[in-house]
Amino acid sequence: MKGLMIDRLLIVDDDKFLQENLRKLFEKEGFEVETATSGEDGMSLMEQRAFDLLILDLGLPGDDGIVTCKRVRKRWNFPVLMLTARSELVDKITGFEVGADDYLTKPFDPTELVARVRAHLRRANQYKKKDTDSGAFGRLEIDFERRDAYVDGKAVNLTNREFELLAFLARNPDRAVSRGALFKSVWGYDMDFNSNSLDVYIYRIRKKIEKDPNDPLFLQTMRGYGYKLVAVED
Repeated sequence: MKGLMIDRLLIVDDDKFLQENLRKLFEKEGFEVETATSGEDGMSLMEQRAFDLLILDLGLPGDDGIVTCKRVRKRWNFPVLMLTARSELVDKITGFEVGADDYLTKPFDPTELVARVRAHLRRANQYKKKDTDSGAFGRLEIDFERRDAYVDGKAVNLTNREFELLAFLARNPDRAVSRGALFKSVWGYDMDFNSNSLDVYIYRIRKKIEKDPNDPLFLQTMRGYGYKLVAVED
């Protein structure tokens, strides 16, 4: 709940039994829920109504979760939590690379899903309420209120999770931030998946803000510790 507002979720999964159970679960928890059985139908709903978070099945018929997530990220920045029956790391990494913020492997504990959804919404709402200024790092500027970033005045299209990572580093300029601190502060709960996911997010951010993501200037790696954000003029 956000005051008198109710968080609106979209669940896209072709398993109608699971879909209906998730609808009942989240409605009982006080959420407003819409459902779709395909990526195409999900996109149609997103074009008609505003959603606060998307729960997306990876193995959809037609446009699967990867294709759908790519399409979503071209237009919206709300959190995307992906559900997958696949356990291979490559599938999870692919989901992160196309813009998913989190994932759960089926079968999962419903209470954990609810906890993760609440954590993502809490983080997203926290930034909406508190970020009312901007920060400049030479050629990089971050608008916390609008949740946008600019390099040389050109807008950078960041996903919700990418922005949260960059914003947290920007709140600690020129200071090395540990990987553990990033996990705790940005995700909001203990991570239970391979920590390489953080490296994937960092590299995705670098591809958007750096001239050469393999030789970064803004977002620097502190070997064996974490990352820091520094100002770059040239």
